[in-house]
Amino acid sequence: MPEAVDPTGALSTLLLAGVAVAFVCWLLSVLFDEYSWTDRVWSLAPVGYVAYAAYVSELHPRLLLMSSLVALWGARLTFNYARKGGYAPGGEDYRWRILRGKMPGWAWPLFNLGFIAGYQNLLLVLISLPALRAASVDTPLGPLDAVAAGLFLVFLLGETVADQQQWRFHQRKAAGEAEKAYNDTGLWAWSRHPNFVCEQAQWWVLTLFPVAAGEPWLSVDNLLGAVLLTLLFLGSTRFTEQITASRTPGYADYQARVAPLLPWPRRT
Repeated sequence: MPEAVDPTGALSTLLLAGVAVAFVCWLLSVLFDEYSWTDRVWSLAPVGYVAYAAYVSELHPRLLLMSSLVALWGARLTFNYARKGGYAPGGEDYRWRILRGKMPGWAWPLFNLGFIAGYQNLLLVLISLPALRAASVDTPLGPLDAVAAGLFLVFLLGETVADQQQWRFHQRKAAGEAEKAYNDTGLWAWSRHPNFVCEQAQWWVLTLFPVAAGEPWLSVDNLLGAVLLTLLFLGSTRFTEQITASRTPGYADYQARVAPLLPWPRRT
């Protein structure tokens, strides 16, 4: 990053942007009594944050590469979310209503403000910080950049395939052509959530770019977002599976045979 650019100022700008997006998500949830507004910006906000890091780096090739990769991630995830009706009226994630029913009435507004709108939007800023970290060093692209970009694309492809397999399964299920109530074919035969695995892996791979630039990997601003994202997915996966197991015949057998996240071979 050129000396004229203040890294602290760039971070402050990202945090202010995150606060602004969080406020808008919270306000819309209150006005419309619908709580998936953060879900709707999930694939959009990080694209802007990483693009901003590329801008303050004066379009350094490493940051252009990172920004392009994150833009591909965002475009794919936005398309998948849109075709499932996430942006349509009433496209709220069903899990929010279930969770709301488990909480006392006074607690839900606090949870909505503090976690759904506040914490999750802060997390979107944190997972973008490796780009700002990489932008703080002006070094040429190297072999590790190529390795990181290749890994990112592999996991992007894996998530694309997993979501497409799940989409086709639900299309067959809606047409009454599915043999089971859950998908256990393709990548879903090796992991119960292969899309989640690939999603998290992409953000872990993004932490390699600051290392390629010459920064230490074990730094709080580089790893904190990926760590917190993983913890969020672990909690979300556990809650989702509790709901699915209570509603879906035979799902307990699937849980016994197939690993929840990391793709291990089937157990008999």
